[in-house]
Amino acid sequence: MDRESSDEEEDRRHLIHQNDTIPKSPHPSTFQIDDDHPNQFKSPRHSSYANHVLNFTFNKRYLFAIALPLLIIFIYFTSDFKALFRTHLSSHYDQDGAVASNLMRQSELRALYLLKQQQSRLLDLWNRAAIPSVNSNSTDSNSFQDFRSALIDQISLNKKIQDALLSTHQLGSWLDSGEHNVTDPRLSGLTACQKVDQKLSERRTIDWKPKQGKYLFAICTSGQMSNHLICLEKHMFFAAVLNRVLVIPSAKVDYEFSRVLDIDHINKCLGRQVVVTFEEFAELKKNHMHIDKVLCYFSLPQPCYVDDDHVKKLKALGVSLSELKTVWTEDVKKPTERTIQEVTEKFSSNDEVLAIGDVFFADVEKQWVMQPGGPIAHKCKTLIEPSRLILLTAQRFIQTFLGENFVALHFRRHGFLKFCNAKNPSCFFPIPQAAECITRLVERANMPVIYLSTDAAESETGLLQSLVMLNGKTVPLITRPARNSAEKWDALLYRKKLDGDPQVEAMLDKTISALSGVFIGAPGSTFTEDILRLRRGWGTASRCDEYLCEGEVPNFIAGDE
Repeated sequence: MDRESSDEEEDRRHLIHQNDTIPKSPHPSTFQIDDDHPNQFKSPRHSSYANHVLNFTFNKRYLFAIALPLLIIFIYFTSDFKALFRTHLSSHYDQDGAVASNLMRQSELRALYLLKQQQSRLLDLWNRAAIPSVNSNSTDSNSFQDFRSALIDQISLNKKIQDALLSTHQLGSWLDSGEHNVTDPRLSGLTACQKVDQKLSERRTIDWKPKQGKYLFAICTSGQMSNHLICLEKHMFFAAVLNRVLVIPSAKVDYEFSRVLDIDHINKCLGRQVVVTFEEFAELKKNHMHIDKVLCYFSLPQPCYVDDDHVKKLKALGVSLSELKTVWTEDVKKPTERTIQEVTEKFSSNDEVLAIGDVFFADVEKQWVMQPGGPIAHKCKTLIEPSRLILLTAQRFIQTFLGENFVALHFRRHGFLKFCNAKNPSCFFPIPQAAECITRLVERANMPVIYLSTDAAESETGLLQSLVMLNGKTVPLITRPARNSAEKWDALLYRKKLDGDPQVEAMLDKTISALSGVFIGAPGSTFTEDILRLRRGWGTASRCDEYLCEGEVPNFIAGDE
């Protein structure tokens, strides 16, 4: 109103200014009214004409009829009707928008109230969920843990919805009040990716107490390093069952285990000598090394799953073998579940040195062997674990690049397409589908970075990196960088001349992954299985650990050759 009054005053001043400056016409106009001078002489004819004009001039109806169109024309040209109309409409719409905004605000506050009620009931349900007794079977325990994990997921989702609704409001003291506080303190510390309770007190173990002068000569031939480590672990179980000292294979016929494992760590964990290196064994036997009996665990596709080339390498080391004998019909492609009693019955011997061939595929007391820390009683977390140098290097890398909370991903690709497609279902996922699975787990775990252990080509990892996004931001995929003298995280390996060794680097990858908050593994990969073994033993296993796209099938599978 003040602005409108001001505009009217301005218009009035403008009109007055115009009237003041209009020049006087030298000739009277038709409608001009002259003031009569009292002494001026007028003729009767002039007086009559003047009276007629005067009567016409003072006729209000005619004046109004003439002035109104002029006024309308003037206002039309000097006023902005569109602006006035627009202001009116804008005011109308502003009123409607305010009403709609208030209704939306009320609805959101109502939704927050309902979410608060749901949150309270979920927390009550969480608190009433009793921990299963130690006498409960593993199935009940796993179901309970799955239930609690799902419950935490729902509590977390509830909180995210509340935060999303609150993000559009400035609620001030409403949020600070205890009555409406949606950040319940009971939620602190709850996460869907909690560590798995390994129940170490319930472990079933066997004592490893070797008899004097009795040895089990380990032979591992299948696959790469991870397969050989699993083979070595199973040999340890057989040695414990048969009460023998285990002889670690020579680097001339197998991997150089001393570069990645601390062999003496195993003896310290048991408080006695239960393993010896090949060099120590050769010294004990005074270079007269003979395997007195070879009882093959596997008979197919060949006895002991040992080829002629491996036998030649052993003989070149000065190791002689007796005849290979099979104790039962056992195929590496279809291994039979065996018990400890069967093993004791078939492989017990009084001979000094015994060999049973490759046992990577052996299926003996699987639940027992797969326990956290393994099946053997000891005072450490795990028996077969990375050397101290590799462990420290992994910790330094994590401190430098990753921090405490990170996801580790073993993304196996090289040679995996054909291997996976031979399985039903296939385990080789297109990168866009893999990215979706990874993103879902990263969101659930709420961890900012991913450590990537992979043999994939840069074209594949580059595409994967571009697709793994959360809340509009890229989730970094971090790999170990090339050696850089300015970085000191790998200085220990460099000083010991272990850097650049493929097996050392593979074990370093395993160690970093085993220390992660959440691990995503490659289904069918023994590299992944060895990481999971370490995670069980070290207590780092998470409820969110899973195989890549677990429970799904690839959305596209190529045909057979």
